Amino acid sequence: FYGTLLYCTMILCIFHTRRGAISYDSSDQTALYIRMLGDVRVRSQVGFEPERRGSHPYLGVDFRTLHSRAESAGSIPARRIRRLFSFQRHLLSSRLLRGAPHLNPLHILDEDYCGQAKCMLEKVGSWNFDIFLFDRLTNGNSLVFLTFNLLNQYGLIELFQLDMVKLRRFLVLVQEDYHNQNPYHNAVHAADVTQAMHCYLREPKLAQSLTSFDILLGLLAAATHDLDHPGVNQPFLIKTNHYLAALYRNTSVLENHHWRSAVGLLRETELFSNLPAEDRLVSPKQLGSLILATDISRQNEYLSRFRTHLDENDLCLGNASHRHFVLQMALKCADICNPCRPWELSKQWSEKVTEEFFHQGDIEKKHKLEISPLCDSEANTIASVQIGFMTYVVEPLFAEWARFSDTRLSQTMLGHLGLNKASWSAMEPEASGSSEEGESEPGRATEEPSSRVLSQGSQES
Repeated sequence: FYGTLLYCTMILCIFHTRRGAISYDSSDQTALYIRMLGDVRVRSQVGFEPERRGSHPYLGVDFRTLHSRAESAGSIPARRIRRLFSFQRHLLSSRLLRGAPHLNPLHILDEDYCGQAKCMLEKVGSWNFDIFLFDRLTNGNSLVFLTFNLLNQYGLIELFQLDMVKLRRFLVLVQEDYHNQNPYHNAVHAADVTQAMHCYLREPKLAQSLTSFDILLGLLAAATHDLDHPGVNQPFLIKTNHYLAALYRNTSVLENHHWRSAVGLLRETELFSNLPAEDRLVSPKQLGSLILATDISRQNEYLSRFRTHLDENDLCLGNASHRHFVLQMALKCADICNPCRPWELSKQWSEKVTEEFFHQGDIEKKHKLEISPLCDSEANTIASVQIGFMTYVVEPLFAEWARFSDTRLSQTMLGHLGLNKASWSAMEPEASGSSEEGESEPGRATEEPSSRVLSQGSQES
């Protein structure tokens, strides 16, 4: 017990002293320690400097107030203690750490959760997987447990000699660097995207072609694709002169930050220390390429390229670059697949993402900024936002994915998409009539999404 207490205390100290996710400029490899939800400091060669001056006055507002809910002063530390004690109890008692032989070294669910949660993991490949229920059963640790389970299920831990302690530390740090006060962009969303990615990796065309290294990068990219997301979109960061926008020159600002943050944690934990030298060298760039593909502002670029490959039937999955491109498309689908889930799951995600939009709109009103498209709660409804997003972003992408992978899963997703859109249309009579125009060929007719919907997609991704 005292060993457990000491270890948990050490972990809590790590979380208390860490300054948040890590981002860096690839041109000079300078590490920038970034905490999106608190005081921002840039670590340079001469020490810690204050955040850049000249920013919009909004930056003086604590990011933590964006999506905060009423909680007692001690609730967050208490919640972390509960999570870590539950998680670390098995870690410290495992025979692996004592160096003794063991029958099941990769079992990570302790006695409190090895019932229903373990049963759910046996069906982790189901498209009806309820990530909200799984998160409750794992006491808020869905991302850690699900990602670990998948890495084990694919045999990647043993194949790449991933150190168990480093891997668990990496996953816990990833989960903690998501801001769970965000209604949408939080660790549960990351777990949901990772589960969807697993479903796509099991599709026949991919399962027969992807290498183990492809699968490793695909799962880790899914788990980290929104790491340290502040709960506001790129246009908001640009118009408030946030220093991340300047750092990444107003281009894929959030996606670049998610990528650099993920690489920072990989380096901090030395998770890839046992990988072959060549894989270790290319992994940061390839991980970045996958995460950057989730930038919805480049949706037409990726969709046009995907459509051209399918029209010319020249995708060769024996080619490494083609496999990587398909992985990019799979992650793009996983990132915005909520409208393709069963209604009872899809509706919850729709409500959460719209709540986040409207929170941003309220902040913009408060600080007399131009209200971003679809973020004005007085001019938009959940139904209108979702109908536009489904019509101009989701339908074209999943229509092409179904052309590439014409399977039962693809047809199931398109079926749910149609039913969910009809359900939202029934709640929004005026949108119902207009949305029916030109729906006969959604993959072709909606090639140019409106800027309003792309802006919404940019935040949702």
